[in-house]
Amino acid sequence: MSTRQTFKGITFKPDIMGGQACIRGMRIPVSLIVNLVANGMTREEIIKEYPDLELEDIKEALQYASWLTKEELHAGTIRTKGRSDFSNHK
Repeated sequence: MSTRQTFKGITFKPDIMGGQACIRGMRIPVSLIVNLVANGMTREEIIKEYPDLELEDIKEALQYASWLTKEELHAGTIRTKGRSDFSNHK
């Protein structure tokens, strides 16, 4: 079952980055933060590179990305319910 989660620092505005999930209305998408962390940057290095960010912004971006993958998994489970063999689907 899906649960409602609130991410106060994550914003979606059509005129900012095409409506992508961004940090506090800035032109810094969540996907950028996730990519930087995935490629080995520390939170401190990210803050140095993007001084408008705060440590809490990075934490919330990662929490949002984690939550989003759970939501996608849940949606995929609903779409595939009733299939007995998933191995043949690509």
